[in-house]
Amino acid sequence: MSYKHILVAVDLTEECDPVIRRARDLAIASGATLSLVHIVEPMAMAFGGDVPMDLSQLQQQQFDQAKEKFEALKHKYLKNHDRPINLSDCHLTYGQPRQEIHNLAKTQECDLIVVGSHGRHGLALLLGSTANDVLHGAPCDVLAVRLATKH
Repeated sequence: MSYKHILVAVDLTEECDPVIRRARDLAIASGATLSLVHIVEPMAMAFGGDVPMDLSQLQQQQFDQAKEKFEALKHKYLKNHDRPINLSDCHLTYGQPRQEIHNLAKTQECDLIVVGSHGRHGLALLLGSTANDVLHGAPCDVLAVRLATKH
């Protein structure tokens, strides 16, 4: 199957490198556009909803750190690879991962979502229980790239 637009969900750790490389290889093979997305999850969601303090400053710091890491990741792939990722096709967004990934895939008319999966650490925040969520109800195909586990 030939894809036209591939969306790669990344967690901004080194573990996302094999996921991006696999998606880039698929994009090159099929002549597809490649987009990256990272979702910053609201802290209140991580703590179960009711938090007796204002998390807005911490949330902003978390978003700023994610933005810095995301910029570094984009520039790494712009400099070091044959087919760079177009900066306009990179999305840093705030919200619930499954919902944001599905919405972006729809609005960008993606026909493949690529995620990493091992379910223990690293991508676990984005893809532990969320990997299953991304798969179910996805508006297009989903490829879960198996990540090596560290012993």
